[in-house]
Amino acid sequence: MRIRQIVQAAILPVVLVPGLALATNGYFSHGFGVKSQGIAGVGIALPQDALAAATNPAGTAFVGNRLDIGATLFRPSRGAEISGNNLPGGATANGSYDANDTRNFLIPEIGYVRQLSPQLAAGVAVYGNGGMNTDYGSNPFRAFGASGSAGINLEQLFISPSLAYKLNENHALGLAVNFAYQRFKAEGIGPFAGSSAAPDSLTNRGVDSSSGWGFRLGYTGKLTPELSIGATWASKTRMGNFDKYKGLFAEDGGFDIPANYGIGVAWQANSALTLAVDAQRIEYSDIKSVGTPISTLFSGNLFGSSNGPGFGWKDVTVAKLGVSYEWRDWTWRAGYSHASQPIPADQTFLNILAPGAIQDHLSLGATWNLGKDGEMSLAYTHGFKKTVKGSGSIPAAYGGGEADIHLSEDILGIAYGWKF
Repeated sequence: MRIRQIVQAAILPVVLVPGLALATNGYFSHGFGVKSQGIAGVGIALPQDALAAATNPAGTAFVGNRLDIGATLFRPSRGAEISGNNLPGGATANGSYDANDTRNFLIPEIGYVRQLSPQLAAGVAVYGNGGMNTDYGSNPFRAFGASGSAGINLEQLFISPSLAYKLNENHALGLAVNFAYQRFKAEGIGPFAGSSAAPDSLTNRGVDSSSGWGFRLGYTGKLTPELSIGATWASKTRMGNFDKYKGLFAEDGGFDIPANYGIGVAWQANSALTLAVDAQRIEYSDIKSVGTPISTLFSGNLFGSSNGPGFGWKDVTVAKLGVSYEWRDWTWRAGYSHASQPIPADQTFLNILAPGAIQDHLSLGATWNLGKDGEMSLAYTHGFKKTVKGSGSIPAAYGGGEADIHLSEDILGIAYGWKF
């Protein structure tokens, strides 16, 4: 009863919290759970806490009975530069634009796992799957006729109940059902309304929300006492439409969450040292509102139509490498990840609103074992600044020229884990 009350009390503020927004590997989080964040998001073959189901639900078979509650402070720095733009009458959008009028975001998380039998474990993970925010006090689209500030805010929350079944002592399969809730708003992009199938539902409509579901499968197992492997696949999460923004997103406001999959290896080199590697693939291009390029606009596909323009993102491949070392009452972690670039150089114009350009992360983390029942974990991640320089990026209909976009990030997480 006490554990149930703790879980209920923790989940409610997570579901209701405002300001949840992140952009790391594209717009997906680089890691789920503070322990995983401290090792650059590694976790497919290295389950560490009750958030394991967010990465690979099979891992919950090996973490014991536990409750983990944490929060991450996310601080991005993003912006854009426009050059070579020339509009009729001598107007121009040229200049540097800062998108940091909103700077800090709090991302809570909670995970709970109960071993129901020696073979079966059940749990639930609640976490921010992904998001994106830009807030331009000086509107980069003002020269095209926009007014007020500009930007977007996308937030995605997952609630993932899971089951893991041990085939034997060393191998397990897992299933998580991903119930997703997302919110979105856009402001200050009125100049695109003339190219929309629903011009009254493109911008400045306030916050809209949608929900949907998908599922994640996973396997993890020990090939030897020192070597573990894992594999995971998440289906596309099919979401309801953003009706208020049916004139912006393709398919009348469609914004599904892309499928993703990965493999991992963890090697326990000795009693203290563990090395782990993950490889992940995120299929952004399969989501029309994300993957369709702006060029479709000039072949008769208006914003919001079935094949309307999106952000032109490509699929992303992420490689993650991490190390952990146990020393006395501490576990120390470090990790590095590299992702392919989702934003092509000719798609930077619309991505002024969504500059998910970061490719490299460096993480440090630690866990302090406070005894048999509890532990405190910390993680810090820096996303190195990445600039995508436009090449043929601003269409002639908008005066030509180039848009360069950039993003860097600092991420600080803290969590407490109860073992029982």
